[in-house]
Amino acid sequence: MQYKNLSIEKIFHAAVKITGQQVIYIDPFHLPDNSTPADLILITHEHHDHLSVEDIKKISNQNTTIIASILCQEKLASLEVKEILYVRPGDALEIGNIKIQAVPAYNINKFRPTGIPFHPEDSEKVGYVIEIDNIKIYHAGDTDNIPEMTNLKNIDLAFLPISGIFVMTPIEAAEAANVIDAKITIPMHYGDYEFNNQLLGPKENAEIFKKLCKARVEII
Repeated sequence: MQYKNLSIEKIFHAAVKITGQQVIYIDPFHLPDNSTPADLILITHEHHDHLSVEDIKKISNQNTTIIASILCQEKLASLEVKEILYVRPGDALEIGNIKIQAVPAYNINKFRPTGIPFHPEDSEKVGYVIEIDNIKIYHAGDTDNIPEMTNLKNIDLAFLPISGIFVMTPIEAAEAANVIDAKITIPMHYGDYEFNNQLLGPKENAEIFKKLCKARVEII
């Protein structure tokens, strides 16, 4: 998908590739072996389907900067890259001409059998708002429709998880999309990954989501 001067690709699950003057990956997972090397990699949290060291190694080198949730320190410690910067919700930084804000990502109604949320609010998992050449991209990470989404303004592209189980259902994600009101919303985290022999969200979720959204949706 082309958006202005950026090439946007949803690779697998929650993995997104953004190509402009620099190559950016978010939560790289199940990447082809010949994937383009990354200038910048963003990791939302430590779960294996978002932080895959195997996949990061495919695209990282001495010129790669990684930005990751503070929860990722142990898993990323052995990587040989230019630098690793750890963030918490609310942190903001700039890498060259790219502005990055870490935003909250957590569950409000998805619980483990113990009653603890899969992604607790206080666990410091994040989503990201990335601004490149006045284009603002929101990658939600693993989250429910949380109150902080009302603070997201002037988003061009929004990537929202729609599988249910650990994140928003298609209905909840559509409610979030209608609040965020991005120019284009792209569903992710559905239809391609099995966990414990269970598909995390059928492909049909995307069409359900699209029908419920007021704004433009692209399924890519």
